[in-house]
Amino acid sequence: MPVGRDAHRWNTFQGERKLVVAARTVTSTVRILETLPSLLRDDGRVTVVFAYDPTSAFNAGVLDLLRAAECSVMPWEQLGDIAPDLILSASENIDVPEGVCPVLVLPHGIGFQKFVPDSRSSEERLSGVVTDALLESGRAWLAVSHPAQEEQLLATHPKTAGRTLLVGDPCFDELVASLEDRSAYREALGVAEHQRLVMVSSTWRDTSLLGRHPDLLPRLLAQLPCDEYRVGAIAHPNVWSAHGGWQIRNLQAAALDAGLLLMPPVHAWRPALVAADVLVGDHGSVTLYGASIGTPLLLAAFGGDAVPGTAAHDLSSVAPRLDLRRGLRQQVDNAVREHTPDRYAAVTRQAFADPGHALADLRTAVYKLLKLPEPLSPRPVSLVLPVPEPPASAVTSWHVTTGVSGDSTTLTVTVHRFPATVGAYGEVPPDSPSVFSHLACADDEPDRRLSESASVLARSQPAATSVGALSWIESALARLPGSLLAASAVRGGCTLVGLRDGRVVEAAITGPVLDPGLPAAVVYACLRAGHPLEDAQVTLRIGDTRGEDVILRVRPAPVTG
Repeated sequence: MPVGRDAHRWNTFQGERKLVVAARTVTSTVRILETLPSLLRDDGRVTVVFAYDPTSAFNAGVLDLLRAAECSVMPWEQLGDIAPDLILSASENIDVPEGVCPVLVLPHGIGFQKFVPDSRSSEERLSGVVTDALLESGRAWLAVSHPAQEEQLLATHPKTAGRTLLVGDPCFDELVASLEDRSAYREALGVAEHQRLVMVSSTWRDTSLLGRHPDLLPRLLAQLPCDEYRVGAIAHPNVWSAHGGWQIRNLQAAALDAGLLLMPPVHAWRPALVAADVLVGDHGSVTLYGASIGTPLLLAAFGGDAVPGTAAHDLSSVAPRLDLRRGLRQQVDNAVREHTPDRYAAVTRQAFADPGHALADLRTAVYKLLKLPEPLSPRPVSLVLPVPEPPASAVTSWHVTTGVSGDSTTLTVTVHRFPATVGAYGEVPPDSPSVFSHLACADDEPDRRLSESASVLARSQPAATSVGALSWIESALARLPGSLLAASAVRGGCTLVGLRDGRVVEAAITGPVLDPGLPAAVVYACLRAGHPLEDAQVTLRIGDTRGEDVILRVRPAPVTG
């Protein structure tokens, strides 16, 4: 947008009012981008421009975000040249130039629930509150989502008296409106119907979950069988901005190789939260959002920077804690089993007033501050969140535990698989004559140390024909002499498992199509347990939570070609 006193000479759209969005951090800019389009839809009376304020310690990524959204951006120092009619921000820590226009500050979380470092001093301050000078000027308006927040501000910052607007929380309303599309989000994230999605959420600073327990993600992945669970992570945008995506991915490299769903810092956390079966969190807003939409919860950290008396702080007294000294799987399952939909209803009522109307009430407030009548178009309603893109990479190596039970006529093999890249964080299975463990790798495993140590090799893509599968099995066993078995699926048919002694076993699957590592695990278990492979009928049970059995008929495969 051209700026300056004669900017009207260059503009195509001659709006009656100018609204400036203060873009200072990724967190605050995202909140505006998620909200503003619904407020000003199809209204040519308002011209919007984004002013980039580079003074934050968390400004990395703001310009990229604005460019991706195709926003018109101006330098912050030119803000005084355009005489805005309203400045809109979701960052309270902005240096507003002199003028008379109102400044509306939206929360970028839930209320005023954290103490954060003050960039103007060595002290800490209450997050979300603008400077006393801006309050004294009579220009500032603070949007709140519940009357309790107004009472909190009056007690701690008396100068906020008369400077608050009760508008609700658009983000909470969107989460609630999107619950009906939960299955679509799960499918997009690659979560099967029988799998349990465990999302881990961390706010920022050293008191956060990732600050205190950076190894929790690989530990969860190592203790939750990957055929029964998926694990995802939501990190506060300040973590991304301060440390960079490279550093985050490098610190969580083993977890990412184990299939971690690391959600991008912009937008994607919301559908992932709706998709979750259980949330492991801390004192950040995402944890409270999750509890408020009825998600089972475990607290793995809760920092002293949480503000007593707020809804987020009260959550700590009713939510169960994750004990990292004990097995994690049982605690996750207990959280789901013992949860009731209204468990956190009392806390929610302290955070969100008049749910479902936040966008409409916020539009009314914005137009009042702009001194314009609201458009005649219908008042905005909460939109359903978009389907996310899957952010995980495929797992290519597993520590496999197989349990064999029954006799030759009713043989059952129970398989649990855990990503091998996080094996150092796993639990050693108990010794038993009927329980066997092995390392399995796909043929695209990048770590040669794993593939050279694997007992079982599996082809990641099915072969077009049995001849192609047999050829691959022969070459794989020759290339990696330490392996005992090699398995390849045949497109539209069975799985062929080749043994080191030259035998080939055909696994005919009567249930859903499986990746070849699972029938290979059955063959391995039968060999270790001393059960014959010829014309055997085996029930494959995938973990403990799968609701169906897959029947395998194992017999010598015909050698063709």
